[in-house]
Amino acid sequence: MKKVKLLDTIATLKSIPIERLQLIEEDYTSIESLPSGQVGTIVEVYEQEEYYLVEFADTQGCEYAMATLRADEILVLHYDLAIA
Repeated sequence: MKKVKLLDTIATLKSIPIERLQLIEEDYTSIESLPSGQVGTIVEVYEQEEYYLVEFADTQGCEYAMATLRADEILVLHYDLAIA
């Protein structure tokens, strides 16, 4: 598996309950969780524990939530074909 890096784009592999989220926008306080497949950006890498701080933003680029996720909760998305 390729190492996760700062600013990588990821998708969540399972829903993330609201208790694990830091909500930035009040408009989203009524949600119960972020659904699986939600796209975010790695903004901090905690190497020792394989945890990542992920920022979630809308299509206008406005951040609405952050969460600390484990490596097994994310999938790094690729835009270019990488030949193994």
